[in-house]
Amino acid sequence: MEAKMDLLGGAAQYDICRACGGAQSNRIRDALDRWIYPAVRPDGKRVSLLKVLQTNVCENDCFYCTNRAGYDTPRASFTPDELARLFMELVQRRRVQGLFLSSGVYGRSGQAMERMLATVELVRRRYAYRGYVHLKIMPGAQDAAVEQAVRLADRVSLNLEAPTPERLARITHSKELHNQLLTPLRRAAALARERAGRVTLTTQFVVGAADESDSELLQSVQSLYHNLGLARAYYSAFQPLAHTPLEEHAPTPTWREHRLYQADFLLRCYGFAIDELVYSPEGNLPRACDPKEMWAVNHPEVFPIELNTAPESQLLRVPGIGPVTAKRLVARRRDGKVRDLQQVAAAGGSAARAAPYVLLDGHRPAYQMALWQADAPGV
Repeated sequence: MEAKMDLLGGAAQYDICRACGGAQSNRIRDALDRWIYPAVRPDGKRVSLLKVLQTNVCENDCFYCTNRAGYDTPRASFTPDELARLFMELVQRRRVQGLFLSSGVYGRSGQAMERMLATVELVRRRYAYRGYVHLKIMPGAQDAAVEQAVRLADRVSLNLEAPTPERLARITHSKELHNQLLTPLRRAAALARERAGRVTLTTQFVVGAADESDSELLQSVQSLYHNLGLARAYYSAFQPLAHTPLEEHAPTPTWREHRLYQADFLLRCYGFAIDELVYSPEGNLPRACDPKEMWAVNHPEVFPIELNTAPESQLLRVPGIGPVTAKRLVARRRDGKVRDLQQVAAAGGSAARAAPYVLLDGHRPAYQMALWQADAPGV
């Protein structure tokens, strides 16, 4: 059982369930409990998840994946009873607070999904577990399976991997974007709306494997947020693996993944529209600075913003000021004016980053120009 857990826990590492990155160094690993991952629940609470595949047997041919069909790797599977019992043992020992369950795709239509659903049914019914479950929906899942997944889980997800059918075709010949991926995702979204926020929906992209641009990814994500009520998109920087069709493909730098997360936050939490983001001629986010500051530099007509009178929506446009800081600064006005940058820092913001873009009771604060600005005039 321990060897099987090591194999199937390790195989699950490429499904991302936290804000940024999938590095193995972030897992909790000791002599007793392996492959326990930190994650953030939809309510913001941090939890430790048992993150595992039901099986790493897979009939799909994703070019970046070591679980792909035909790849020479040890294979293993959990029965629903085995995995449910193992998970509940970890819960009872207070080693985990939730389950993240995915699987390879194999057998007759829906077979992988059936085994995953059977595992979660046992966890919910036999063991009366009421805690957090994140359940993957398999490509091409039927409506009945999607409905059961939404009923059982707190979060469901289906990985799109690429933003368009053309890009997806570059990294797999066994998945079709609209019918196999977007159709069950739309069904899950409709069911999630009926449950009034009791279950959330996410997806994941493999960044760089299909040579897509950042603008392509973010256009797709904005559509998912607007049309499906997607809670989160996750971005996984492509890293080539030996003996896969993409082993010679250049790796995606982690800074690109980070920039995508920053831009994603602007779309979800800051009121930015997709056409406000600044891209390179190739459609990529700049490495030089984060997307919010790049927008600010390119819109000098908006600044400086008076911290003592600007509405919250304008404060959110200031680099170094996020949603929490903006709310605190607005509330601070009831007790008097904001007169120095230390009050910005005390509210949770970055005084140094905000300084070039604000007024404090009509006066500009002193600030040090960022080196990238000094080196790149006219950006």
